[in-house]
Amino acid sequence: MATRGRGESETATQILDVAERLVQDRGFNGFSYADVAAELHITKPALHYHFASKAELGEALMSRYAARFAAALDDLDASEHDATTKLEGYVGLYLDVLRQKRMCLCGMLAAEYQTLPAGMREAVIGFFDHNETWLETVLEQGRSQGTLHFGGAAREQARVIVAGLEGAMLVARPYGDIGRFEMAASHLVQGLMIPGPNSVRARESSAARR
Repeated sequence: MATRGRGESETATQILDVAERLVQDRGFNGFSYADVAAELHITKPALHYHFASKAELGEALMSRYAARFAAALDDLDASEHDATTKLEGYVGLYLDVLRQKRMCLCGMLAAEYQTLPAGMREAVIGFFDHNETWLETVLEQGRSQGTLHFGGAAREQARVIVAGLEGAMLVARPYGDIGRFEMAASHLVQGLMIPGPNSVRARESSAARR
């Protein structure tokens, strides 16, 4: 196997960058190697040198995206101690993607799940499983801290959050209205929070009783 140099590694990164944006915009089945080659002004054989098949490219995309998302979750764990702040930070990860007029990569791929190569299918499930596990830990933390409340198991609520955010992104997209996502996400998260004495909800409730 040929040894890839620094310049070639940079080309591979550029390929992944373009392919990721195309998937987030059109879906995995909505772009071809010709689209990537045309945008980067390289030949299709050059693409195949770095990624022998589209399936291999797709798995590389998934691996990079999942690692980046996992790193963002690690950063939330390292910088935040309060479960409610972590939960709001999690919503912010989705919002950042939507602000770029893109969709969650794995949300787009989930819509095409039945047509994806086997390796990509496993990666999509792995991504959602990891997110649900992280959220489960945050929810349990919040319940023990007395800042979050919900019925049933934390795992079930984690699944509701992931499904709710992914769905909210999809519905907001055709309207081109981030506000739709923000409203849905706010209801989803605020419904879990126990208001503290200094929270807006607590002050409003106190004022209404006067």
